[in-house]
Amino acid sequence: MDLERRIAKAKTTLILEHPFFGNLAMNMPFEISDAVPTAGTNGDRVLFNPDYCERLNDEELLFLVAHEICHPMFDHIYRKGERDHKKWNYAGDAVINPMLEDEGIGQFIKGGVMDRDLLKRGKGTADGVYNLLPQDSETDDDYVHNDMKAYDDIEDGTQGKSPAEIEQKQAEMKVKIAQATQTAKMMGKLSAGLERFVGKLLKPRVNWVDVMQRFLTKQRTDTRTWARPNRRFLSQGMYLPSVSGETLGEVVFAIDTSGSIGEEELTQFASEIVKVHQDLAPTKIHVIYFDSEVCHYDCFEDDEPVIKPHGGGGTAFSPIFKFMQDKDIDPVCCIVLTDLCCNDFGDEPAYPVLWVSNEKGKAPWGEIVYMEGVNG
Repeated sequence: MDLERRIAKAKTTLILEHPFFGNLAMNMPFEISDAVPTAGTNGDRVLFNPDYCERLNDEELLFLVAHEICHPMFDHIYRKGERDHKKWNYAGDAVINPMLEDEGIGQFIKGGVMDRDLLKRGKGTADGVYNLLPQDSETDDDYVHNDMKAYDDIEDGTQGKSPAEIEQKQAEMKVKIAQATQTAKMMGKLSAGLERFVGKLLKPRVNWVDVMQRFLTKQRTDTRTWARPNRRFLSQGMYLPSVSGETLGEVVFAIDTSGSIGEEELTQFASEIVKVHQDLAPTKIHVIYFDSEVCHYDCFEDDEPVIKPHGGGGTAFSPIFKFMQDKDIDPVCCIVLTDLCCNDFGDEPAYPVLWVSNEKGKAPWGEIVYMEGVNG
């Protein structure tokens, strides 16, 4: 049987036995191509290498077909950003393969990524797994366990697409996921585990950067000056200051350097601190690096903030606020980048606190916003 007919058979099997994945597969163009060594997707179509697929039995090919549609389902193509290509692909496979095995779809292809311990430590997400992989390794051998390798490829799906077009593609995929979910439910073939996965995928994502900007903007206050009196009260013989605009007072950014925050998240957070300096111009920006204690402290007034993490031990939050008290730092607010994996919060301070977390943790006080990447 030729490969096209085998792939069509695999799609039919998915429709009948695993309708959620079958519906997604029917909405994705498949092509036979030598352009990829094994298989690959850019979110618009899936390519299958004929020589590689000929070596797979029907159950392994079924697994591969389901695997390929999971990358766009989890938005691995557009969420990659500037991350290392091979490591991001490996991290995506670390999420997908155990899920497909749990769903009983086909046969896992020997030599692929199957590390449930790594997945657990990565909190079940590609972002979490990626952050656990050595960031300075040059080859697969530096981070692959037991000779496991990603046997497909996530291609660049952003080329030639504007940000608006990418958002449209992501929205279209959510519609397809919702439709596939409904079909599987009607057929009585949506497992509890898969339903939880889908629930996370369809949950609207909050842009943590927007939340942080709104949080900071709320802390701005009117600036009053005696240099230009308020003319409304001059006729009454009252010399009062006029409002010249809004200013943002001193702001504290506390960065968890215990090792639970990935390099990309630190880079993104650092760039947002610089943006706050440029756009909102706080009177001072205090940057505190901490693990189980305060490791380093910088203060910036006119100069652009330079973020250089220090530390690497456990995690405790109370030392941050004690340090600020001891240094007589009286900010309008404090923003903490962390994974919230800690019970030592200390007492709630008088100023507002925003926790920016890369994990679904909880805090006894303050506001919380979660970074992207908790959905697979």
